[in-house]
Amino acid sequence: MILVLRPDATSEQLDHILARISERGFKAHVSRGEHRTIIGIIGDETKPEAETFAAMSGVEQVLRVLKPFKLASREFRAADTIVEVGSVRIGGGHLAMIAGPCAVESFERLDAIAARVKASGANLLRGGAFKPRTSPYAFQGLGERGLKILRDVGDKHGLPVVTEVMDPRQVELVCRYADMLQIGARNMQNFDLLREVGQTRKPVLLKRGMSATVKDLLMSAEYILAEGNSAVVLCERGVRSFEDSTRNMLDLSAIPNVKGQSHLPIIADPSHATGRPDLIPAMARASVAAGADGVHIEVHDCPEQALSDGAQALLPDQYDRLMHDLRRLAHVVGKTLANQE
Repeated sequence: MILVLRPDATSEQLDHILARISERGFKAHVSRGEHRTIIGIIGDETKPEAETFAAMSGVEQVLRVLKPFKLASREFRAADTIVEVGSVRIGGGHLAMIAGPCAVESFERLDAIAARVKASGANLLRGGAFKPRTSPYAFQGLGERGLKILRDVGDKHGLPVVTEVMDPRQVELVCRYADMLQIGARNMQNFDLLREVGQTRKPVLLKRGMSATVKDLLMSAEYILAEGNSAVVLCERGVRSFEDSTRNMLDLSAIPNVKGQSHLPIIADPSHATGRPDLIPAMARASVAAGADGVHIEVHDCPEQALSDGAQALLPDQYDRLMHDLRRLAHVVGKTLANQE
């Protein structure tokens, strides 16, 4: 349920409404726009008490939200949400260009890669310190040492950093080093983890699960939003299909589909979607053309030596050529890269 307040509603009326919402056993989420204040109410809308909200002073309209994802819906917020990660803005016409290796391997290697992607126009640095691998014998990441390296390299090059958190017990540690927390595809429905990152107020990059519907993705975002963290960026990274010539199937329709249903920004990850460097540039361009708010690409200066997913990484020169294309495309579709502002 959504309460739309009158344009002339006072702060005293707002406080009174919020107090009554709490007394009736509901949870309130306030969204202040330029001309209107909207209150999202979470709880059992079939309760008789729900009918009393329309009679409160300062309330102009009561709307029932039929979608199960209430806070993530366009009904709750019509304008696009802009998520700020350091100095980088994502959404509302601002593009996030996230680049870096799959895993943090050493300071020297990450430093070299960061210098190249920054020069090409990347505005966020990624690198995994904790790696969820299919095999328990594969490289699992450097842990806290990897987080320290990521932080140091990000600071050196003036790039905010994003890295994956896999377990609620890791959240506090990762928050010490990262500017943005990534929830990977395998953890999209790890609801304890979603609640935990929802309480941090750190920006969250939420990747779509390998077999998840768009509704599933938005419901997972709802868990984070319901805890009070509104800085959520969604990521389309491909879903499982019968096609075996690519790693996954990039669902380009998910981008405008999400934008029609939700105010949250959404980016694309063609690296994990295709698993093939020869396809990444075309899919990155297609994603921006489809309305994506950014692109997440793995870059490595020596893929054959990579400790994780080297086969799907672009070389720095390839990334540079792609960024040249994306700058021109961004201009055509009316979007802006951070380094163009």
